[in-house]
Amino acid sequence: MKMMKIAVTSQNFRTITPHAGKCRRFLILGRNKQGELIELDRLDLPKEMSMHEFKGLRHPLFDSDILLTASAGQGFIRRLQQEQVKVICTSETDPYRAADAFLEGEPLPVVEADAHHQKSAPIMPKPG
Repeated sequence: MKMMKIAVTSQNFRTITPHAGKCRRFLILGRNKQGELIELDRLDLPKEMSMHEFKGLRHPLFDSDILLTASAGQGFIRRLQQEQVKVICTSETDPYRAADAFLEGEPLPVVEADAHHQKSAPIMPKPG
């Protein structure tokens, strides 16, 4: 059985960060033969390799099975789904806790509404 690879948006290589489409740093996590969650790789990509800028056919993220992030736009989600990579947005900040919860089938904390990535933001009444 192939090892599941989980990519995590992490601009600081410590916490799960938002804006997946503009992210250039990713932790790649998976379980070793003993079942322990380990870091398999780190991606530190140039700006033109952020999904927001990327126009090519093969991207390193396409080798992942799952991508965990704090936020992602619909275009990013669609692009990864086309490559059979499932995108999951979570408010969990610890990459290992989030990946472990996902692998154990536990629900991840959901993200509050992200106005930047909503298709239509609610119209606020004018004050006064």
